[in-house]
Amino acid sequence: MNDLTLSGKIFLKGKLVREGFAEDNAQDHSFKDKLEKCLIDLCADVDIPVPLWLKKNTKELAIFRRTFFSSEQFIDKVWFDKLEIKLGE
Repeated sequence: MNDLTLSGKIFLKGKLVREGFAEDNAQDHSFKDKLEKCLIDLCADVDIPVPLWLKKNTKELAIFRRTFFSSEQFIDKVWFDKLEIKLGE
C-alpha cells in the first residue's frame, strides 16, 4: 500500500480558518512525486499558491510527519500567517 494522504490547515492570527485534503494512490509514483502532487493538489483545494519547500520542511516532515510554511515562504503575498501540512496515517 503506497497511498499518500496530506491534510492541510491554514491559520490566521492563530485561528484555524480553512482546511484541505489531497491524496495520491498511483502505485508508480515515488514518495517525492506523491508528496509534490499532494502539496500542489492541497493548495489548489484550499485556493492558495504553492509555498517554497525549504530544508527545514524536509526535516520536520521526516521527524514529526508534519511541517509548517510561514507567509514568507510564498512568492505571492498571501492573506494568512501559516500553512500546516500533515502526512496521513
